[in-house]
Amino acid sequence: RSIYKLEKEESIPDGMCIDTEGKLWVACYDGGRVIRLDPETGKRLQTVKLPVDKTTSCCFGGKDYSEMYVTSASDGMDKEWLSRQPQAGGIFKVNDTFSIHFRRPFFSL
Repeated sequence: RSIYKLEKEESIPDGMCIDTEGKLWVACYDGGRVIRLDPETGKRLQTVKLPVDKTTSCCFGGKDYSEMYVTSASDGMDKEWLSRQPQAGGIFKVNDTFSIHFRRPFFSL
């Protein structure tokens, strides 16, 4: 069953995960965000915007799973686009106060 219809600016759903409260988090590829959905009501509960367009996946970590890690892509981005989003392709850590920390990837494919 479908639980939510993405808004135009949310773009394409990509990687997803479930938090400790049973809510669904969806990385919005070409949407520059991760959204939190209530699978019971179909309502969007929260939006975390990131400084890159191509968010690809999300997961939780840390001692009490209060940190969300969000991956991003840089595929298909030309030099001009990459100059506007130099963190594309990196990993972001979002803590429970929703401050965002950037990590450059340790490798490239």
